[in-house]
Amino acid sequence: MFYTSAPVDDVAVLTEAFDKKYGVKVKVWRAGSEKVLQRAVTEARAGRFDVDIIDTNGPEMESLHREKLLVEVKSPHVADLIPQAILPHREWIGSRLNIFAFGYNTKLVKKEELPKSYEDLLNPKWKGKLGIEAEDFDWFSGVIGELGEAKGLKLFRDIVAANGVSVRKGHTLLTNLVVSGEVPLALTVYNYKAEQLKNKGAPIDWFTFVPAIARPNGTGMLRRAPHPHAAVLFFDFMLSDAQDLLLKRDFVPTSKRIKTTLNQMPIKFVDSKVILDEEAKWNKLYQDIIVKQGK
Repeated sequence: MFYTSAPVDDVAVLTEAFDKKYGVKVKVWRAGSEKVLQRAVTEARAGRFDVDIIDTNGPEMESLHREKLLVEVKSPHVADLIPQAILPHREWIGSRLNIFAFGYNTKLVKKEELPKSYEDLLNPKWKGKLGIEAEDFDWFSGVIGELGEAKGLKLFRDIVAANGVSVRKGHTLLTNLVVSGEVPLALTVYNYKAEQLKNKGAPIDWFTFVPAIARPNGTGMLRRAPHPHAAVLFFDFMLSDAQDLLLKRDFVPTSKRIKTTLNQMPIKFVDSKVILDEEAKWNKLYQDIIVKQGK
């Protein structure tokens, strides 16, 4: 039993490949990362142990670790991963990266017009053209950390006041709104979704500032997994064969075996522990400065 927040079509590629290789069927329950966390915790507290493996955003995986629901899997494939994918406790491991990227409609925004820095978003030409995802306070904390807190917070207040920002719930929705032209320039699409749509011929492309802000997505095995042997097999699969499949789906895998321009570019990782411990601070700042002032 596999709980995940990954898109349905991408999950199907992984589970079908696993079934084909090992003859083990995978039952999938898919929802947003918050709901994946909520369901796992609620079931465990009720003494119900249905799920074997969970794969979702890093902060939610770290919450599951703190709830003592996960167990370390001593996988040989961990040695193949980038250092940032390996948590000290090893009860969940980063299996792929969500790189926060700017997404733009190529019919409405010319490449030579793209901003080169966050300060460029103050330009009046971006008035009414900017969009952002409603819950990306972890991205916000990473960007502000790079800019300096006082300077960064003032800059984003000024950007929203000068040019406005359209706030949307869901990264896939935001990316599709870039494609439709409703949001000509989005600040926080996931690079893989923009790349998938671009490869299908949609009028979208993406870029990042240096360093790119990335959130690790992780895989972990439940301490009370009802099918522990199959769960260990699937865990190993996620860190080995699945890494190549993820790359083919335009994700950014964490395996050092796989060389892409994405896992070689300068990246700043969202620290899941910091996000959990400072969530109230960054969520409030994000809501006050961006979400409540946006439309």
